[in-house]
Amino acid sequence: MSPNLLNKPIDNNISNVDDEIFLINTLKDFYHKITETNEFNNFEEISSQWINHKLVVNDKNPEKLLELMKNHEESNFWFTSLIGLFYQLGIGCNINREYAMKLYLLTINNDIEKKNNSFSNENLNEENNSFNSIKDMNIIIGKFLLSSFYNNIIIDLEDSGSEKDSMIEKGADKNDDQNEFTHLLNLAKNGDSEAQYNLAICYMDGIGTQRDENKAYKWLLKSEQSKYPINLKVDRDQKGKFERYLKLAIENDPIAQNYLGHYYQNGKGMNKNEKKAFEWYLKSAENGNTLAQNNLGYCYENGIGIDKNKTHAFEWYLISAENGNGLAQNNLGVCYQNGKGTDRDDIKTFECYLKSAIAKCPEGQCNLGYCYSKGIGTEKNKLKAFDWYTKSANAGCAKGQCNLGYYYANGIGTEKNELKAFEWYLKSAKSDDAVAQNNVGDCFQNGIGTDKDEKKAFEWYLKSAKNGNGVAQNNLGNCYQNGIGTDKDERLAFEWYFKSAIAGCVKGQYNSGYCYSNGMGTEKNEAKAFKWYLKSAMNGNSMAQNNLGDCYANGAGTNIDELKAFKWYLKSAVAGCGEGQYNLGYCYSNGIGTERNEIKAFKWYLKSAMNGNSMAQINLGDCYANGIGTEKDEAKALEWYTKSAGNKYTITRNNLEIFQSAKGLDPNCCSVC
Repeated sequence: MSPNLLNKPIDNNISNVDDEIFLINTLKDFYHKITETNEFNNFEEISSQWINHKLVVNDKNPEKLLELMKNHEESNFWFTSLIGLFYQLGIGCNINREYAMKLYLLTINNDIEKKNNSFSNENLNEENNSFNSIKDMNIIIGKFLLSSFYNNIIIDLEDSGSEKDSMIEKGADKNDDQNEFTHLLNLAKNGDSEAQYNLAICYMDGIGTQRDENKAYKWLLKSEQSKYPINLKVDRDQKGKFERYLKLAIENDPIAQNYLGHYYQNGKGMNKNEKKAFEWYLKSAENGNTLAQNNLGYCYENGIGIDKNKTHAFEWYLISAENGNGLAQNNLGVCYQNGKGTDRDDIKTFECYLKSAIAKCPEGQCNLGYCYSKGIGTEKNKLKAFDWYTKSANAGCAKGQCNLGYYYANGIGTEKNELKAFEWYLKSAKSDDAVAQNNVGDCFQNGIGTDKDEKKAFEWYLKSAKNGNGVAQNNLGNCYQNGIGTDKDERLAFEWYFKSAIAGCVKGQYNSGYCYSNGMGTEKNEAKAFKWYLKSAMNGNSMAQNNLGDCYANGAGTNIDELKAFKWYLKSAVAGCGEGQYNLGYCYSNGIGTERNEIKAFKWYLKSAMNGNSMAQINLGDCYANGIGTEKDEAKALEWYTKSAGNKYTITRNNLEIFQSAKGLDPNCCSVC
């Protein structure tokens, strides 16, 4: 929201800009709340609790806020819905439902006016979009609140009695139904698309009026036709299909009802409306359509048109699966595997995936392969895993294709074949699988199954990273840091490392710590560096474990703690990190966080030196030269000094020259770069 818009002159009685900002933010928050809610029956109670909590937390006076809204110069455009809600709930005033109704109707009239006239205000100019954004939210909230007055006939998505009545709550008695029907009819005639839709449902199910399929069709069509101009992507063919399915759905055809749900869910033939999609899936599912039963489970699992409910999702997947739907059998397996809506059960997981795979569901075949790969509910069998991944991949499952590529890349269940690995990764990547996209990038970067091409590697990492893959985000950061396939850019490197860290990638967490520690692409911040090193170290990254040891040893971002420094160096060393092995040797050599032990110091210097650590090579040379932790061996001392000097380590050059001079050797006898 533009500051100029908020600081516009307002009524002399209203001077508190903070309250105005609070109201606008409340309007926005409430708008988001109603777009996500399905709690129609308890809506008043939930709204009252929500608003009162917001007022208490922010120490706001409801009477003052109500007066502010009523006297604000944009009251009719911005706040009529909230004012109405205050009167409906009695917040800062006495309850007055009739006045609330008038305000909601005023809001709808503003919507009609907006369609017929382009609003102009010389004070707004550049802020037109902001003004209209608030105005549109006010209109939508007003429509929603007005519809809540007719909740006895609006579809109840969470009826605690029976889902068979969830499309339209029948109401307590016939007279009430008829009165509410009349209200809906008046609203529908005035162009309210939601009222038109609900009116159609009344005609379809005979609520408050006689059942009339023709009128139901007419009003359903009208409710969508008013939105066609908004959805520019809707073509005539899609509209025609939608209208044909609509007519059949009203006649209670379960296949058409399922298709109608699919059309609403994806915005084919009409504007996307997930709540309506759920409603039609429910009708179809109750009429025995197995596809709709599975779709209904998916809606409950993912909160499409209704609040998420894993138990209900499991129940509908079970019904569909028992009716033979292969995709539902796969989804049921996922529930058992992850304990979604039911107890975790590896045996049932495997059984469900097996049924799904036999029913030729590509996703089920992929997941069955995974069971054989990991030994979930059955013994591990890499050959069978490979076979099922192959079936899944050939059937077009992107995850199956990616997994098959991995098996070829690593020679699991088949001979190693990098060409086929790349081929399957690429197929999967083109189907938008983020893991496969990252793997294709890795193939191009390292020349696995294809020619090395850093530019293409960068492009595929970017695709995968934008799809949320944490590993790819880290790889993209590495590209920006080192100029792989793109120009060097430390700021972008940090941004992608940070995204990777947030996504839980262990390497991304380490690299974020490194950026903060060294001020690369961001300001140096030792406390944040310590935080990310700790996260990465606890997730097993050996370099992070070493750097965390450094933090504790030097008090970087935390207090000095030699015991913890030693502990993390030990973890890093055992995990094979050369830096950690050197630092552990140093701890034993100097008694840091542990007792001094020259034999153990030698042991870890040797491991680190063999891993190419130059400092360890120097210290190992010193050990052999002076018989520290091992027998004195001048030849080996010279060998390790020379290796370190070959790594261009200045200190070792000096050590080597001193050692050679002391032994009467010609300093030029060793080739040192």
